[in-house]
Amino acid sequence: MKLLAYNVRTDESMFFQKFAEKYGVELHTLPYSPTLENAGNTEGCEAVSVVTSSITKEILVKWKASGIHCVSTRTIGFDHIDIEAAKNLEIPVSSVNYTPASVAEYTVMLILMALRKVKTIMIRGLGQDFSLTNVRGRELRTCTVGIIGAGRIGEAVIQRLHGFGCKILVHTLHPKEELSSFVSYVSFDELLQESDVISLHAPASAETEHLIGQTEIEKMKDGVVLINAARGTLIDTPHLIAGLESGKIGAAALDVIENERKLFYKDLKYKVLSNRDLAILQSMPNVIITPHTAFYTEEAVSDMVEYSILSCKNELEGKDNPWRVK
Repeated sequence: MKLLAYNVRTDESMFFQKFAEKYGVELHTLPYSPTLENAGNTEGCEAVSVVTSSITKEILVKWKASGIHCVSTRTIGFDHIDIEAAKNLEIPVSSVNYTPASVAEYTVMLILMALRKVKTIMIRGLGQDFSLTNVRGRELRTCTVGIIGAGRIGEAVIQRLHGFGCKILVHTLHPKEELSSFVSYVSFDELLQESDVISLHAPASAETEHLIGQTEIEKMKDGVVLINAARGTLIDTPHLIAGLESGKIGAAALDVIENERKLFYKDLKYKVLSNRDLAILQSMPNVIITPHTAFYTEEAVSDMVEYSILSCKNELEGKDNPWRVK
């Protein structure tokens, strides 16, 4: 198999070399994103591996014409790929999974940081203001935490929260019996109304876009803490900002935001941001923003590269591919 991998970062290179050798893959890597202009330059490859670059119908058509038989994204989400076009072109698309501990541990960290007002403490400490004014926090054990979505990552978050002794409410399409001894499965509205902290773990889709909007925020407790380490499109950002400005939302910790693709993973210091909502959120003392790094551990990156290579190999060899997007 001859594989072309786009957007290969320095930290991924060692894993690409390791697994290409392990699985007998002829590997070609590029540091830049696929575009319509360079899509025809696949050097006789049979498969491509991408990350979060937009993969349009036009790019897929060029890839098909140049002999690409399958596409793998080294991400769990695949909303950046025109799946319908890929199906029409008969190009199988695969995503990956990776250790859920990476995002789960990060999520718990964000919850604790938001409850303990760590952003304010750290910024003031840099200015040598070590006073206690306005930094009194809350203990997680006293909170009711609502988890929306209990897939692999949501379940891993629940398992970790259980040790803190907090009450856990869960809304999910697929309840798991093994969690029922220490969580309560509830309706979406009940979770919104009863939770002190709400953490989102749903995939991005047409059905989940703006899952949290004005109506949902109005149903929440005053001072609720919102956590999102899943996908930015789950929250309607202008209504999030309005909720923060009114005090309805007490704090937010966000590893993802809407329209992040042109910003995150780039060095934009000294530049004017093209996302006003992000600029507003960053200015708020009760909002923590991190650049979609919850997944970013050595173990997760290794998994992402290995499973991307394996999914392409399985497709080309006619084997069952557990990562194929259905």
